[in-house]
Amino acid sequence: METSLTIAEVAERTGLTAHTLRYYERIGLIAAVSRAPGGQRRYAGADMEWLAFLLRLRETGMPIQGMQAFARLRSQGDASVGQRREMLEEHLAEVQARVAALQQSMQALSLKIDHYRAVEKTRKCPPSSGTTPKGKTSNDEHTTGPGPRRQPALRARPRKAS
Repeated sequence: METSLTIAEVAERTGLTAHTLRYYERIGLIAAVSRAPGGQRRYAGADMEWLAFLLRLRETGMPIQGMQAFARLRSQGDASVGQRREMLEEHLAEVQARVAALQQSMQALSLKIDHYRAVEKTRKCPPSSGTTPKGKTSNDEHTTGPGPRRQPALRARPRKAS
């Protein structure tokens, strides 16, 4: 006999609220959940597996509309396997692009942290002191040399007489 879970138990295990679980059922993300004789929802193991997958889709940024489209295809059975695969391949490509962008941002942050550590070391600033020696400023260039050069003042061009 398969064990079934109440909505409260599912909420605790998934981190979703009971309200969200009912909402997911109402909008078609979750097929109608079986009910106990008293009318309470009872989630089976297969329901939990599907919820876990939905949470993965949500965690990776798939919008609700995309999740609904996927759920509709899933309800069609094996006839929609190719469409579901294509949909997941497209989503995976989007996730990979976001991961690559995040990796670039992480690299930029690491470089900036390294820069600030080098500035602290060169100027003998205590880490996280929040101050720089008098008369010194820390610029945001990737050098430990002198600060940025001043640009010459822009001069207005003389107007031609008309």
